Amino acid sequence: MENGYDFLLQLALVLLAGNIGGLVSKKIGQPLVLGQIIAGVLLGTYFIEKTEVIYYFSQIGVIILMFIAGLETDVAELNRSKGSSSLIALGGVAVPFFMVSGAFYLFSGNLNLSIFMGVVSTATSVSISVQTLRELKKLKSRQGMGILGAAIIDDIVGIILLSVAISMLVPESSTGIASVIAKLAIFFAIVFVVGIAVRDYSKGEISIARLMGIFNIDRMLISYALIFVLAMAFLSEKMGVAAVTGAYFAGIILSMVKGRHTISHNINKIGTVVFTPIFFVSIGMGINLNSLSLGGLAEISFIVLAILGKVVGCGLGAKVSGFKWKQSLQVGVGMIPRAEVAIIIASLGVGLGVIGNEQLTAVVLMVLVTTIITPSLLKAAFREKPEYVEYDKPS
Repeated sequence: MENGYDFLLQLALVLLAGNIGGLVSKKIGQPLVLGQIIAGVLLGTYFIEKTEVIYYFSQIGVIILMFIAGLETDVAELNRSKGSSSLIALGGVAVPFFMVSGAFYLFSGNLNLSIFMGVVSTATSVSISVQTLRELKKLKSRQGMGILGAAIIDDIVGIILLSVAISMLVPESSTGIASVIAKLAIFFAIVFVVGIAVRDYSKGEISIARLMGIFNIDRMLISYALIFVLAMAFLSEKMGVAAVTGAYFAGIILSMVKGRHTISHNINKIGTVVFTPIFFVSIGMGINLNSLSLGGLAEISFIVLAILGKVVGCGLGAKVSGFKWKQSLQVGVGMIPRAEVAIIIASLGVGLGVIGNEQLTAVVLMVLVTTIITPSLLKAAFREKPEYVEYDKPS
């Protein structure tokens, strides 16, 4: 079939752009991910369109990225930080929601539009922060654990908040809040049961599980790990939770098995070489510079307040839970990024007639701005002050 293999050239161009962008970014002292995203913006604007094949490869990329984050998570530290993560998530939802909703109501006087734009501002996508923190070797820090834990809670609260907003603003479109909560409960119950089973099998405490030896688990460890993470991502998506949440929990579960270091090492190779560069380049490709316009004062204010809302809200949540001021700022910056989730919610709002195309454009611009500024801001936030040594003056 003519042009049936064009996707091979497209993937080659995406990988080439990712490698060049990452190399340039590293040369100027910035995180790799920043260069990959900017390369994607240029590639998508001037050279090729973002196709379905690139999209699906990118989805595998973000699933693998969050799987690796789960594998590298210190479960004991994550458990200790659940209280602080809850406060961070609460601040990261409440503050941007009220700031953005209030601003839009002042500008427009439209309560429905204001509420929906507030909901859009709460969506967080920490995949960019995760990759940057991994480069900075800070993912396992207290701040990193706080960001990861808050992102999970943020995702759940965001789903419930969106369901509540739709049921209020467009009653005929409501799918039932009770149904959403029930699905979330079922998903986390499954995660808990599977986690216990895998942990006990790894310790050799379940005799039935030893029969799994017929599947050559030791020899096919990486294959089974990939099967497991893809299945968990699919399950979480079906249950109304983002696929990345399922992938992250799959990593946490497998971080407790004996072969976790082998899994992490090999999955890192697969992700770093192919899938995660495609994911970050594809983020950039989703933003066409020629189709964007700056918009009015309300839209510009939305972008500014959406950024400040996360920094202030998550930062205060971190401070209240015992972080130092600098650490709180680092957490707040790490929760800034928005990605396709915000655009999907905004597109849903346009389809329901709650918001217009001007607001949708503002959301796309917010995604672009937060995506580009976060890696550099995170690096600056984690930069250590140089130590000055005091020498005795010569007599």
